[in-house]
Amino acid sequence: MQIIERYFDGFNAGDVDAMLACLSEDVAHHVNEGQVRTGRAAFGDFCAHMNRCYKETLSDMVILTNPSGTRAAAEYVVNGSYRVTDAGLPEARGQSYRLPAGSFFDVRDGQITRVTTYYNLADWVRQVSS
Repeated sequence: MQIIERYFDGFNAGDVDAMLACLSEDVAHHVNEGQVRTGRAAFGDFCAHMNRCYKETLSDMVILTNPSGTRAAAEYVVNGSYRVTDAGLPEARGQSYRLPAGSFFDVRDGQITRVTTYYNLADWVRQVSS
């Protein structure tokens, strides 16, 4: 599904504007271990925070879609570097991590209306704490 591929291409390029262009104005962003954020602006704020604290690229991407093109899922590996300490998490010292993760999407009228992301936070904490 092209909209999902464009979204992830933007992510890997560090191009938040490209990611935002894939989202509906009222996108619902379900963050792993966090609160639902609503709206493209809130998503942009989240991305700015993430880009300050982390440098990540995704590899081993597999994207699955339903026949009508209204839902998609992606499985991938997050390859990251923890750059700036994030509130409530271990201290950042440039630690590297590699973490399996997945995202789920709703799509309407050619735009992503829901992004839900899952990963194992305990595994991430273990990796950056060792």
